[in-house]
Amino acid sequence: MTLRDAIAEASSRIARRDAEILLLHLLQRNRAWLFAHPDEALHEATHEQLRALTQRRAAHEPLQHLTGTQEFYGLALRVTHDTLIPRPETELLVEAVLHYARTQSANLRILDVGTGTGAIALALATHLPHADITACDISPAALEVARANAAQHNLSQRITFIESDLLAQIPADQPFDIVVSNPPYVPLTDAPTLTPEVRDHEPPTALFAGPDGLDLYRRLIPSAHLALKPNGLLALELGFGQRDALRELLTGWRDIRFLDDYAAIPRVALARRA
Repeated sequence: MTLRDAIAEASSRIARRDAEILLLHLLQRNRAWLFAHPDEALHEATHEQLRALTQRRAAHEPLQHLTGTQEFYGLALRVTHDTLIPRPETELLVEAVLHYARTQSANLRILDVGTGTGAIALALATHLPHADITACDISPAALEVARANAAQHNLSQRITFIESDLLAQIPADQPFDIVVSNPPYVPLTDAPTLTPEVRDHEPPTALFAGPDGLDLYRRLIPSAHLALKPNGLLALELGFGQRDALRELLTGWRDIRFLDDYAAIPRVALARRA
């Protein structure tokens, strides 16, 4: 069987793009090579592996779990069933923090709350070489993935990882210039509307935050206020329809503003400690 035939066979069950990605993952090749060698023979063992992955993808297992990787802000990150898959929308949160950080002193102290794969912390460490970055997560398994990603990108010495329920275990004697977080914010009532890839395969603790999706914000915002230096920045990702509720929860903060994503949905909340 040729590569062209294998892709056609897999494409009868899943999207062609997914079939190509799975095949390239198995072959450890890029798309340019595939386009140049469509009639290359596929070994039977690899063909069986592709069939198995195709069956799992057809059953709505996320593509990122099948390949074990997801790109985020130019970094290839390991992902597992223990971590939220990094989304492109979260890159807007990174952009907002980088824009602010570049207007401040070089030696910033930054805290990433609920780091998951370490995506935000690693992106910031890559582009802010003089920043002191701490990343925390309640999940030991997620922290293991984040540490592996940091090692993969030679950033282990740049980031301190701490197991913590929000800021509960973060030392209070050294305040931060920036607290950034993409916390769980999906209302439990929205669970039936989620795709099977999300609802059935990503960790519920990284998705859901009570009936209205605001439970984590209610705890995180006051804790961040205590952890920030005066005038320090709080940067949060938020979900659809949550802008007004977040504005209310940020009462007492200053310079509150919201940034829209590419779908014109408010996606990032920024506020300064008064």
